[in-house]
Amino acid sequence: MSSPAGSLSAVVVSGGKQYRVSPGDRILVDRLAAEPGSEITLDRVLLLAAGDEVEIGQPVVEGATVTARVLRSVRGPKMEVLRYKPKKRVRVRRGARADLTALEILTVAGRGRQQEEAAAATPPSRRGDAGRAAAAEPKAPRKRAITEAPAEAAEETKVGS
Repeated sequence: MSSPAGSLSAVVVSGGKQYRVSPGDRILVDRLAAEPGSEITLDRVLLLAAGDEVEIGQPVVEGATVTARVLRSVRGPKMEVLRYKPKKRVRVRRGARADLTALEILTVAGRGRQQEEAAAATPPSRRGDAGRAAAAEPKAPRKRAITEAPAEAAEETKVGS
């Protein structure tokens, strides 16, 4: 996922995994002990990028935080584990599903300065908002250009037959 020039993004750690986020993104992380609708702060920011400026932490960027809203708790897809040993009558089939939490990134702040303008200029989410914004604008009727070339080509094929 690449971010456009001038936008703010960060690499954060949650549950031992790293995620590249920017304001407005929605991500799935390992289950967090937080209620839906509450806001959480992710303090382990490994990298902070604002346009062409990149700040890499050693190991974390001092003073950088990411604020996120908990959307809901979900379960991931079922993973099937099959253990089979030929000629031993060993066939074990097990499944597991990961417990996940859906987060929406609200703000990315670094070095004590809040980046509220980045949160205000967030693009519409991939679901829902983009379809509503496109449906709100009336579409102009498409005009077809009438060309003489296809008609001339059709006449040439009739003459040659």
